[in-house]
Amino acid sequence: MKKTISVVMILFMVLVMTFSTVSAASTKSAIGVNVVLNTDITNQYLVELGKIGKVRDVVYAIDAVTMQVKQERLEAIRALPFVESATPDAARNGSPVDTVSVTDFSSGLSTWDLDAINVTDFGFDNRKVDYDGTGVYVAVLDTGLLDSWRQYFPEERIAEEYAICFGGGGGEMGFVSTQPEKWQHDQNSHGTHVTSTILGYQFGVNLINGVAPMATVIPVKVLNQNGSGWSSVVARGITYIADLKAEGEPLNGKPVVINMSLGGSELDAMEKAAIDYAIEMGVIIVASAGNEGEAGMGYPGAYEPVISVAAAGWLGEWLASNWWYAIDDPEPTDPLNFYITDFSSRELPGQDLDVAAPGSWVVGPYQLQSGKISYYYLGGTSMASPHVAGLVALMQEKYAALTAAEAEEILESTALYLDEGCVEVLTPNGIKTFCWGDDATGAGLVDAAAVLEATP
Repeated sequence: MKKTISVVMILFMVLVMTFSTVSAASTKSAIGVNVVLNTDITNQYLVELGKIGKVRDVVYAIDAVTMQVKQERLEAIRALPFVESATPDAARNGSPVDTVSVTDFSSGLSTWDLDAINVTDFGFDNRKVDYDGTGVYVAVLDTGLLDSWRQYFPEERIAEEYAICFGGGGGEMGFVSTQPEKWQHDQNSHGTHVTSTILGYQFGVNLINGVAPMATVIPVKVLNQNGSGWSSVVARGITYIADLKAEGEPLNGKPVVINMSLGGSELDAMEKAAIDYAIEMGVIIVASAGNEGEAGMGYPGAYEPVISVAAAGWLGEWLASNWWYAIDDPEPTDPLNFYITDFSSRELPGQDLDVAAPGSWVVGPYQLQSGKISYYYLGGTSMASPHVAGLVALMQEKYAALTAAEAEEILESTALYLDEGCVEVLTPNGIKTFCWGDDATGAGLVDAAAVLEATP
Protein backbone atom coordinates (compact mmCIF):
# COMPACT_ATOMS: atom_id res chain seq x y z
CA MET A 1 0.00 0.00 0.00
CA LYS A 2 1.37 3.42 -1.00
CA LYS A 3 1.46 6.30 1.45
CA THR A 4 2.66 9.88 1.69
CA ILE A 5 5.52 9.42 4.20
CA SER A 6 7.04 12.68 5.39
CA VAL A 7 10.24 11.27 6.94
CA VAL A 8 11.19 9.25 3.87
CA MET A 9 10.23 12.16 1.67
CA ILE A 10 12.62 14.47 3.54
CA LEU A 11 15.50 12.00 3.13
CA PHE A 12 14.87 11.82 -0.61
CA MET A 13 14.61 15.58 -0.80
CA VAL A 14 18.04 16.04 0.77
CA LEU A 15 19.55 13.63 -1.74
CA VAL A 16 17.83 15.24 -4.71
CA MET A 17 18.81 18.74 -3.67
CA THR A 18 22.44 17.62 -3.65
CA PHE A 19 22.25 16.69 -7.31
CA SER A 20 20.17 19.70 -8.38
CA THR A 21 21.85 22.01 -10.89
CA VAL A 22 19.42 24.86 -10.33
CA SER A 23 21.09 27.69 -8.45
CA ALA A 24 19.38 29.87 -5.85
CA ALA A 25 19.46 32.79 -8.27
CA SER A 26 17.76 30.83 -11.03
CA THR A 27 14.70 30.03 -8.89
CA LYS A 28 13.56 33.60 -9.33
CA SER A 29 12.47 32.72 -12.87
CA ALA A 30 11.31 29.21 -12.00
CA ILE A 31 7.80 27.88 -12.38
CA GLY A 32 6.08 25.24 -10.33
CA VAL A 33 5.61 21.96 -12.21
CA ASN A 34 3.62 18.90 -11.16
CA VAL A 35 5.07 15.65 -12.46
CA VAL A 36 3.33 12.27 -12.50
CA LEU A 37 5.46 9.18 -13.12
CA ASN A 38 4.35 6.12 -15.07
CA THR A 39 6.00 3.88 -12.50
CA ASP A 40 6.83 3.80 -8.79
CA ILE A 41 9.00 6.61 -7.48
CA THR A 42 12.58 5.53 -6.84
CA ASN A 43 15.74 7.19 -5.62
CA GLN A 44 17.19 6.99 -9.13
CA TYR A 45 14.24 8.81 -10.71
CA LEU A 46 14.38 11.54 -8.09
CA VAL A 47 18.05 12.06 -8.86
CA GLU A 48 17.32 12.29 -12.60
CA LEU A 49 14.61 14.87 -11.98
CA GLY A 50 16.94 16.75 -9.65
CA LYS A 51 19.37 17.26 -12.51
CA ILE A 52 16.72 19.31 -14.34
CA GLY A 53 15.21 21.28 -11.47
CA LYS A 54 14.46 21.26 -7.78
CA VAL A 55 12.21 18.50 -6.48
CA ARG A 56 10.14 20.18 -3.81
CA ASP A 57 7.58 17.58 -2.72
CA VAL A 58 7.03 13.85 -3.17
CA VAL A 59 3.62 12.14 -3.01
CA TYR A 60 4.21 8.39 -3.12
CA ALA A 61 0.53 7.41 -3.11
CA ILE A 62 0.06 8.78 -6.64
CA ASP A 63 3.68 8.59 -7.90
CA ALA A 64 3.90 12.36 -8.21
CA VAL A 65 6.39 15.11 -7.40
CA THR A 66 6.27 18.88 -7.44
CA MET A 67 9.25 20.75 -8.84
CA GLN A 68 10.67 24.19 -9.46
CA VAL A 69 12.19 24.46 -12.92
CA LYS A 70 12.90 27.03 -15.58
CA GLN A 71 10.12 27.29 -18.15
CA GLU A 72 12.42 26.11 -20.94
CA ARG A 73 13.27 22.91 -19.04
CA LEU A 74 9.66 21.64 -18.92
CA GLU A 75 10.02 19.69 -22.17
CA ALA A 76 13.13 17.97 -20.83
CA ILE A 77 11.06 16.61 -17.94
CA ARG A 78 8.31 15.46 -20.30
CA ALA A 79 10.88 13.63 -22.44
CA LEU A 80 12.04 11.40 -19.57
CA PRO A 81 10.88 7.80 -20.17
CA PHE A 82 9.54 7.37 -16.62
CA VAL A 83 7.40 10.55 -16.75
CA GLU A 84 3.74 10.17 -17.67
CA SER A 85 2.92 13.88 -17.62
CA ALA A 86 4.27 17.19 -16.42
CA THR A 87 2.17 20.35 -16.20
CA PRO A 88 2.66 23.78 -14.64
CA ASP A 89 1.05 24.09 -11.21
CA ALA A 90 -2.43 25.45 -11.94
CA ALA A 91 -4.15 28.23 -10.04
CA ARG A 92 -7.34 27.38 -8.13
CA ASN A 93 -9.99 29.78 -6.87
CA GLY A 94 -13.08 29.38 -4.73
CA SER A 95 -14.49 32.90 -4.44
CA PRO A 96 -18.26 33.48 -4.71
CA VAL A 97 -19.72 35.65 -7.46
CA ASP A 98 -22.23 37.69 -5.47
CA THR A 99 -22.56 38.66 -1.81
CA VAL A 100 -25.46 40.39 -0.07
CA SER A 101 -25.66 40.85 3.69
CA VAL A 102 -28.43 39.12 5.65
CA THR A 103 -29.89 41.29 8.42
CA ASP A 104 -33.12 39.53 9.40
CA PHE A 105 -33.31 35.82 10.15
CA SER A 106 -36.35 35.98 12.48
CA SER A 107 -37.19 32.29 12.88
CA GLY A 108 -37.52 29.19 10.78
CA LEU A 109 -35.65 26.00 10.06
CA SER A 110 -36.07 25.69 6.31
CA THR A 111 -34.36 27.60 3.51
CA TRP A 112 -35.53 27.88 -0.09
CA ASP A 113 -32.56 25.98 -1.50
CA LEU A 114 -33.26 22.86 0.59
CA ASP A 115 -36.94 23.10 -0.31
CA ALA A 116 -35.98 23.33 -3.99
CA ILE A 117 -34.17 19.99 -3.94
CA ASN A 118 -36.84 18.27 -1.83
CA VAL A 119 -34.78 17.86 1.36
CA THR A 120 -37.04 20.04 3.49
CA ASP A 121 -40.42 21.70 3.22
CA PHE A 122 -41.82 24.99 4.44
CA GLY A 123 -42.07 25.31 8.25
CA PHE A 124 -40.63 23.48 11.24
CA ASP A 125 -39.87 19.78 11.78
CA ASN A 126 -39.86 19.69 8.03
CA ARG A 127 -37.42 17.13 6.62
CA LYS A 128 -38.97 15.25 3.73
CA VAL A 129 -36.34 12.49 3.54
CA ASP A 130 -35.57 9.66 5.95
CA TYR A 131 -31.81 10.15 5.96
CA ASP A 132 -29.60 12.78 7.57
CA GLY A 133 -26.02 11.70 6.76
CA THR A 134 -25.35 9.74 9.94
CA GLY A 135 -22.10 7.79 9.71
CA VAL A 136 -20.88 9.55 6.57
CA TYR A 137 -17.75 11.74 6.36
CA VAL A 138 -17.78 14.78 4.08
CA ALA A 139 -14.34 16.24 3.44
CA VAL A 140 -14.61 19.93 2.54
CA LEU A 141 -11.50 20.93 0.59
CA ASP A 142 -11.69 24.70 0.82
CA THR A 143 -10.41 27.63 2.89
CA GLY A 144 -10.95 25.88 6.23
CA LEU A 145 -13.22 27.22 8.96
CA LEU A 146 -13.45 30.57 10.70
CA ASP A 147 -12.16 30.90 14.28
CA SER A 148 -15.80 31.31 15.27
CA TRP A 149 -16.95 28.01 13.72
CA ARG A 150 -18.18 26.68 17.08
CA GLN A 151 -20.78 29.44 17.11
CA TYR A 152 -22.21 28.02 13.88
CA PHE A 153 -21.69 24.24 14.10
CA PRO A 154 -21.77 21.62 16.88
CA GLU A 155 -18.28 20.38 17.73
CA GLU A 156 -19.51 16.81 17.26
CA ARG A 157 -20.11 17.45 13.56
CA ILE A 158 -16.54 18.61 12.84
CA ALA A 159 -13.85 15.90 12.75
CA GLU A 160 -11.10 17.91 14.41
CA GLU A 161 -8.90 14.80 14.67
CA TYR A 162 -8.67 14.63 10.86
CA ALA A 163 -8.82 18.35 10.04
CA ILE A 164 -5.68 19.63 8.34
CA CYS A 165 -4.18 22.50 6.37
CA PHE A 166 -1.92 22.26 3.33
CA GLY A 167 -0.10 25.34 2.09
CA GLY A 168 2.55 26.44 -0.37
CA GLY A 169 2.58 25.31 -3.98
CA GLY A 170 3.18 27.37 -7.09
CA GLY A 171 6.37 28.55 -8.72
CA GLU A 172 7.46 30.75 -5.85
CA MET A 173 6.92 28.30 -3.00
CA GLY A 174 7.04 24.94 -4.73
CA PHE A 175 7.04 22.83 -1.60
CA VAL A 176 3.65 21.87 -0.16
CA SER A 177 3.67 22.06 3.62
CA THR A 178 1.34 20.96 6.42
CA GLN A 179 0.31 23.74 8.80
CA PRO A 180 -1.28 22.42 12.02
CA GLU A 181 -4.40 24.18 13.32
CA LYS A 182 -4.48 26.76 10.51
CA TRP A 183 -7.57 24.98 9.19
CA GLN A 184 -9.63 26.65 11.94
CA HIS A 185 -8.17 30.13 11.57
CA ASP A 186 -9.57 31.06 8.18
CA GLN A 187 -10.14 34.73 7.37
CA ASN A 188 -12.02 34.14 4.11
CA SER A 189 -15.35 32.52 5.21
CA HIS A 190 -15.84 30.57 1.96
CA GLY A 191 -15.26 27.16 3.55
CA THR A 192 -17.55 27.99 6.47
CA HIS A 193 -20.40 28.98 4.16
CA VAL A 194 -19.93 25.80 2.08
CA THR A 195 -19.96 23.68 5.26
CA SER A 196 -23.17 25.37 6.42
CA THR A 197 -25.06 24.05 3.38
CA ILE A 198 -24.06 20.51 4.28
CA LEU A 199 -24.61 20.63 8.05
CA GLY A 200 -26.93 23.57 8.57
CA TYR A 201 -25.96 26.20 11.15
CA GLN A 202 -27.03 28.08 14.25
CA PHE A 203 -28.29 31.63 14.44
CA GLY A 204 -28.99 32.60 18.05
CA VAL A 205 -31.48 30.03 19.33
CA ASN A 206 -32.54 29.02 15.81
CA LEU A 207 -31.17 25.89 14.16
CA ILE A 208 -31.16 26.17 10.38
CA ASN A 209 -31.40 22.90 8.48
CA GLY A 210 -28.72 21.39 6.24
CA VAL A 211 -28.73 18.79 3.50
CA ALA A 212 -26.96 16.22 5.70
CA PRO A 213 -27.09 17.66 9.26
CA MET A 214 -25.74 14.52 10.96
CA ALA A 215 -22.80 13.94 8.62
CA THR A 216 -19.29 14.53 9.95
CA VAL A 217 -17.30 17.21 8.13
CA ILE A 218 -13.52 16.99 7.73
CA PRO A 219 -12.18 20.50 7.05
CA VAL A 220 -9.16 20.37 4.72
CA LYS A 221 -7.72 23.80 4.06
CA VAL A 222 -6.20 23.88 0.55
CA LEU A 223 -6.96 27.51 -0.33
CA ASN A 224 -5.26 30.48 1.28
CA GLN A 225 -6.79 33.40 3.13
CA ASN A 226 -7.85 35.16 -0.08
CA GLY A 227 -9.61 32.05 -1.39
CA SER A 228 -7.04 31.01 -3.97
CA GLY A 229 -4.39 28.31 -4.20
CA TRP A 230 -2.62 25.77 -6.39
CA SER A 231 -3.56 22.42 -7.89
CA SER A 232 -0.56 20.76 -6.22
CA VAL A 233 -1.98 21.70 -2.82
CA VAL A 234 -5.46 20.52 -3.81
CA ALA A 235 -3.93 17.22 -4.93
CA ARG A 236 -2.30 16.78 -1.53
CA GLY A 237 -5.66 17.36 0.15
CA ILE A 238 -7.38 14.79 -2.05
CA THR A 239 -4.61 12.25 -1.46
CA TYR A 240 -4.76 12.85 2.29
CA ILE A 241 -8.46 11.95 2.39
CA ALA A 242 -7.93 8.93 0.14
CA ASP A 243 -5.15 7.69 2.44
CA LEU A 244 -7.56 7.83 5.38
CA LYS A 245 -9.68 5.28 3.50
CA ALA A 246 -6.82 2.84 2.94
CA GLU A 247 -6.70 -0.58 4.57
CA GLY A 248 -5.86 -0.29 8.25
CA GLU A 249 -6.57 3.47 8.32
CA PRO A 250 -9.33 5.06 10.47
CA LEU A 251 -11.87 5.64 7.68
CA ASN A 252 -11.41 2.29 5.99
CA GLY A 253 -14.86 0.84 5.32
CA LYS A 254 -16.60 4.15 6.09
CA PRO A 255 -18.40 6.19 3.41
CA VAL A 256 -16.54 9.36 2.39
CA VAL A 257 -17.41 12.13 -0.06
CA ILE A 258 -15.22 15.09 -0.98
CA ASN A 259 -16.64 18.51 -1.83
CA MET A 260 -14.46 20.90 -3.83
CA SER A 261 -16.06 24.30 -4.38
CA LEU A 262 -13.03 25.48 -6.32
CA GLY A 263 -11.52 25.27 -9.76
CA GLY A 264 -9.27 26.60 -12.49
CA SER A 265 -9.01 26.67 -16.26
CA GLU A 266 -7.11 23.43 -16.85
CA LEU A 267 -6.81 19.92 -15.44
CA ASP A 268 -3.50 19.39 -13.71
CA ALA A 269 -1.70 16.02 -14.01
CA MET A 270 -1.11 15.65 -10.29
CA GLU A 271 -4.66 16.64 -9.43
CA LYS A 272 -6.00 14.11 -11.94
CA ALA A 273 -3.83 11.37 -10.44
CA ALA A 274 -5.07 12.25 -6.95
CA ILE A 275 -8.72 12.13 -8.08
CA ASP A 276 -8.21 8.75 -9.76
CA TYR A 277 -6.51 7.41 -6.62
CA ALA A 278 -9.28 8.69 -4.33
CA ILE A 279 -12.02 7.15 -6.46
CA GLU A 280 -10.07 3.88 -6.52
CA MET A 281 -10.08 4.01 -2.71
CA GLY A 282 -13.87 4.41 -2.69
CA VAL A 283 -14.17 8.18 -2.26
CA ILE A 284 -16.88 10.04 -4.21
CA ILE A 285 -15.87 13.50 -5.44
CA VAL A 286 -18.22 16.43 -6.07
CA ALA A 287 -17.01 19.77 -7.46
CA SER A 288 -18.35 23.10 -8.68
CA ALA A 289 -18.69 23.60 -12.43
CA GLY A 290 -17.12 27.06 -12.33
CA ASN A 291 -18.29 30.67 -12.60
CA GLU A 292 -17.06 31.49 -16.10
CA GLY A 293 -20.34 31.32 -18.05
CA GLU A 294 -19.80 30.82 -21.78
CA ALA A 295 -16.03 30.53 -21.29
CA GLY A 296 -16.53 26.94 -20.13
CA MET A 297 -16.18 24.78 -17.06
CA GLY A 298 -13.42 24.80 -14.48
CA TYR A 299 -11.31 21.87 -13.35
CA PRO A 300 -11.41 19.49 -11.57
CA GLY A 301 -15.21 19.76 -12.01
CA ALA A 302 -15.04 19.21 -15.79
CA TYR A 303 -13.08 15.98 -15.36
CA GLU A 304 -15.48 13.11 -16.18
CA PRO A 305 -15.15 10.97 -12.99
CA VAL A 306 -15.99 14.01 -10.84
CA ILE A 307 -19.66 14.85 -10.18
CA SER A 308 -19.88 18.46 -11.39
CA VAL A 309 -22.57 20.91 -10.35
CA ALA A 310 -24.03 23.96 -12.14
CA ALA A 311 -25.77 26.80 -10.30
CA ALA A 312 -29.57 27.06 -10.51
CA GLY A 313 -31.88 29.75 -9.17
CA TRP A 314 -35.55 29.95 -8.19
CA LEU A 315 -38.05 32.39 -9.71
CA GLY A 316 -39.33 33.21 -6.21
CA GLU A 317 -36.10 34.94 -5.26
CA TRP A 318 -36.46 38.35 -3.66
CA LEU A 319 -40.26 38.42 -3.70
CA ALA A 320 -40.03 39.40 -0.04
CA SER A 321 -37.21 40.42 2.28
CA ASN A 322 -37.60 37.20 4.24
CA TRP A 323 -38.08 34.99 1.17
CA TRP A 324 -35.30 32.61 2.08
CA TYR A 325 -37.28 31.07 4.97
CA ALA A 326 -40.85 32.39 4.81
CA ILE A 327 -41.82 31.64 1.21
CA ASP A 328 -42.67 28.08 0.29
CA ASP A 329 -41.85 26.61 -3.10
CA PRO A 330 -45.12 24.71 -3.54
CA GLU A 331 -43.93 22.82 -6.62
CA PRO A 332 -40.23 21.95 -6.27
CA THR A 333 -40.64 19.38 -9.02
CA ASP A 334 -41.89 21.93 -11.57
CA PRO A 335 -38.99 22.85 -13.89
CA LEU A 336 -40.70 26.13 -14.81
CA ASN A 337 -39.88 27.41 -11.30
CA PHE A 338 -36.12 27.33 -11.89
CA TYR A 339 -33.42 28.77 -14.12
CA ILE A 340 -29.65 28.56 -14.64
CA THR A 341 -27.59 31.57 -13.56
CA ASP A 342 -25.61 33.51 -16.14
CA PHE A 343 -22.31 32.99 -14.33
CA SER A 344 -22.63 29.20 -14.13
CA SER A 345 -20.07 27.64 -16.50
CA ARG A 346 -21.34 26.08 -19.68
CA GLU A 347 -20.10 22.70 -20.88
CA LEU A 348 -17.59 22.87 -23.73
CA PRO A 349 -16.47 19.92 -25.93
CA GLY A 350 -14.40 17.49 -23.87
CA GLN A 351 -15.96 18.68 -20.59
CA ASP A 352 -18.52 16.87 -18.46
CA LEU A 353 -21.33 18.74 -16.70
CA ASP A 354 -23.50 16.43 -14.61
CA VAL A 355 -26.28 18.14 -12.62
CA ALA A 356 -27.50 21.47 -11.26
CA ALA A 357 -28.31 22.59 -7.70
CA PRO A 358 -29.22 25.89 -5.98
CA GLY A 359 -26.35 28.35 -6.32
CA SER A 360 -28.07 31.73 -6.47
CA TRP A 361 -28.41 33.72 -3.24
CA VAL A 362 -27.84 30.89 -0.76
CA VAL A 363 -27.77 32.02 2.88
CA GLY A 364 -25.05 31.03 5.33
CA PRO A 365 -22.33 32.25 7.74
CA TYR A 366 -19.94 34.68 6.05
CA GLN A 367 -17.81 37.18 7.97
CA LEU A 368 -16.22 40.26 6.48
CA GLN A 369 -14.76 41.30 9.84
CA SER A 370 -12.80 38.88 12.00
CA GLY A 371 -14.75 37.88 15.10
CA LYS A 372 -17.96 39.64 14.03
CA ILE A 373 -20.70 37.07 13.43
CA SER A 374 -22.59 37.74 10.18
CA TYR A 375 -24.55 35.96 7.48
CA TYR A 376 -24.69 36.55 3.74
CA TYR A 377 -26.50 35.49 0.61
CA LEU A 378 -23.83 34.13 -1.71
CA GLY A 379 -24.08 33.26 -5.38
CA GLY A 380 -21.75 30.87 -7.20
CA THR A 381 -21.35 27.26 -8.24
CA SER A 382 -19.37 27.02 -5.00
CA MET A 383 -22.74 27.21 -3.27
CA ALA A 384 -24.33 24.61 -5.60
CA SER A 385 -21.69 21.91 -5.10
CA PRO A 386 -22.23 21.26 -1.34
CA HIS A 387 -25.94 20.64 -1.97
CA VAL A 388 -24.94 17.66 -4.09
CA ALA A 389 -22.13 16.56 -1.77
CA GLY A 390 -24.65 16.54 1.09
CA LEU A 391 -27.10 14.61 -1.05
CA VAL A 392 -24.40 12.03 -1.85
CA ALA A 393 -23.88 11.68 1.91
CA LEU A 394 -27.58 10.79 2.27
CA MET A 395 -27.17 8.23 -0.52
CA GLN A 396 -24.11 6.75 1.21
CA GLU A 397 -25.94 6.53 4.51
CA LYS A 398 -28.57 4.41 2.78
CA TYR A 399 -26.04 2.38 0.77
CA ALA A 400 -22.49 2.58 2.16
CA ALA A 401 -20.98 0.63 -0.76
CA LEU A 402 -22.09 3.26 -3.29
CA THR A 403 -19.44 3.94 -5.92
CA ALA A 404 -18.70 7.22 -7.68
CA ALA A 405 -20.05 5.89 -10.98
CA GLU A 406 -23.25 4.64 -9.34
CA ALA A 407 -23.81 7.95 -7.54
CA GLU A 408 -23.38 9.94 -10.74
CA GLU A 409 -25.72 7.67 -12.70
CA ILE A 410 -28.46 7.90 -10.04
CA LEU A 411 -28.15 11.67 -9.72
CA GLU A 412 -28.38 12.15 -13.48
CA SER A 413 -31.17 9.65 -14.12
CA THR A 414 -33.43 11.18 -11.44
CA ALA A 415 -32.69 14.87 -12.05
CA LEU A 416 -35.47 17.31 -12.94
CA TYR A 417 -34.78 18.23 -16.56
CA LEU A 418 -34.52 21.97 -17.17
CA ASP A 419 -35.31 22.86 -20.75
CA GLU A 420 -33.31 25.68 -22.33
CA GLY A 421 -34.96 29.08 -22.35
CA CYS A 422 -35.10 32.62 -20.96
CA VAL A 423 -36.86 34.02 -17.87
CA GLU A 424 -37.16 37.32 -16.06
CA VAL A 425 -36.19 37.21 -12.37
CA LEU A 426 -36.46 39.81 -9.62
CA THR A 427 -32.97 40.36 -8.14
CA PRO A 428 -31.60 42.85 -5.57
CA ASN A 429 -30.77 45.08 -8.56
CA GLY A 430 -34.15 44.86 -10.26
CA ILE A 431 -35.55 42.63 -13.00
CA LYS A 432 -32.89 40.62 -14.83
CA THR A 433 -33.27 38.28 -17.80
CA PHE A 434 -31.47 34.93 -17.64
CA CYS A 435 -31.01 32.74 -20.72
CA TRP A 436 -29.39 29.34 -20.97
CA GLY A 437 -28.99 26.42 -23.36
CA ASP A 438 -28.69 22.69 -22.87
CA ASP A 439 -24.94 23.13 -22.33
CA ALA A 440 -25.70 24.78 -18.97
CA THR A 441 -27.96 22.31 -17.20
CA GLY A 442 -26.31 18.92 -17.18
CA ALA A 443 -29.02 16.31 -16.55
CA GLY A 444 -31.03 18.87 -14.57
CA LEU A 445 -31.82 19.91 -11.00
CA VAL A 446 -31.14 17.28 -8.32
CA ASP A 447 -34.15 15.86 -6.45
CA ALA A 448 -33.40 14.31 -3.05
CA ALA A 449 -36.59 12.27 -2.85
CA ALA A 450 -36.13 10.75 -6.29
CA VAL A 451 -32.42 10.15 -5.73
CA LEU A 452 -32.94 8.29 -2.46
CA GLU A 453 -35.74 6.22 -3.90
CA ALA A 454 -33.40 5.12 -6.69
CA THR A 455 -30.49 4.38 -4.32
CA PRO A 456 -30.27 0.63 -3.47
